[in-house]
Amino acid sequence: MSKTYTSWMQSLANLGPRFLPFADAASEDLPLSRLLRLSLFQISVGMAMVMLVGTLNRVMIVELKVSAMLVSFMVALPLLIAPLRALIGFRSDNHRSQLGWRRVPYIWMGSLLQFGGFSIMPFALLVLAGAGQSSQAPAWVGQVGAAGAFLLVGLGMHTVQTAGLALATDLAPPERQPQVVGLMYVMQLIGMIGSALVLGYLLHDYSPGQLIRVVQAVAVTTLVLNVVALWKQEPRSRLRKPGTPIEHTFAQAWQLFCQGPHTLRRLLAVGLGTMAFTMEDVLLEPYGGEILHMSVSSTTMLSATLALGGLLGFAWASRVLGRGADAYRMSGWGAWIGLPAFVAVIAAAPLAWPPLFVLGIFLIGLGGGLFAHGTLTATMQLAPPGQIGLAMGAWGAVQATAAGVGMALGGIVRDAVALVSSPVMGYSTVYLIEMALLFLTLWAMGPLVRQSVRPPANSA
Repeated sequence: MSKTYTSWMQSLANLGPRFLPFADAASEDLPLSRLLRLSLFQISVGMAMVMLVGTLNRVMIVELKVSAMLVSFMVALPLLIAPLRALIGFRSDNHRSQLGWRRVPYIWMGSLLQFGGFSIMPFALLVLAGAGQSSQAPAWVGQVGAAGAFLLVGLGMHTVQTAGLALATDLAPPERQPQVVGLMYVMQLIGMIGSALVLGYLLHDYSPGQLIRVVQAVAVTTLVLNVVALWKQEPRSRLRKPGTPIEHTFAQAWQLFCQGPHTLRRLLAVGLGTMAFTMEDVLLEPYGGEILHMSVSSTTMLSATLALGGLLGFAWASRVLGRGADAYRMSGWGAWIGLPAFVAVIAAAPLAWPPLFVLGIFLIGLGGGLFAHGTLTATMQLAPPGQIGLAMGAWGAVQATAAGVGMALGGIVRDAVALVSSPVMGYSTVYLIEMALLFLTLWAMGPLVRQSVRPPANSA
């Protein structure tokens, strides 16, 4: 009996790497349990993104009656930190400490910044809204407090993600890096989906006291997740003791980084593609409700459809890239999938066919997942020795900034065109611009794909 049971368990274990998503990301030195524990920092990042862009956005406008313009300014504040990700990555590459760590101190300090921002955020928001006794406080106190809280969370989130992804790259063998990238971003999506469901449930019956409890619970959860994630992950090194000379300044390291093959073109492709896949982020649900007359419950499922497409895109990209496929060719596939996706979204309005709209959203998620995975994997693989953090920071800075600018431009273009034409034309114009951006992305990536498939020169 025991022999049969042992044989069955062994067969199940052998099936795991074949059928479980990202199970092949593990290696002998980086087992799956350790990798999953490390990826918990992405859960905290996903939770922070949901809090800033989703939950608090809605609570501030609806329950706290804060002006939409002021809310938009607060939500956009973390984007001001995004360009600093390259500097954060460089500093983590060259950090010197008595403990011999370089990534862990940045993950820890980023976690404290997130914790501090979330700890003061509910009180700052209540002062901003003039709730209860806080109405006696000057208006600037709430504005400064809320702005400081959002900045702290944004700085902490960018620091944790930049140093965390660099640490994951340090620990993963080169042949496993595509799968590790896919796992990290799938965990972020899981964190976003799970946090949206839990936070929406907890704040269903809103009260100022409940807001304080929920946001401070997020603060504690963030700290716990990040501490568990980094515990005994990074090996110590005597080469990182204080007094050890740093090879380059940031300016010198950036210049060296830019001297790599097509570096600026690679960053341009990341920016164009990211903007192309994010301009519609805040417009999909309004488009479904206003133009296609979908119910509230139906439009709510659109975010889940987009996330499902992204999850499948990351899983597909990890599997293909893990077999040695070219990362930029994978990104190109994502851009090509995005073109018919936006055609389907635009055509759904004159055809009055919501299923075509849902299909288009799924394909947008799929194409965006392939594109993001491919460009990040290429960034990891092409990073100069000792500059993984700088390379990851540069990718993250361009990606986050382009996403924020894209979403802002999407709303502005939609409102401006709708004002002089019609709501349908407003939405359709945004989607047409995104298609144009995808063509520009393919143009920018053309030399990158051709270079990757060029046969090596003969050494003779």
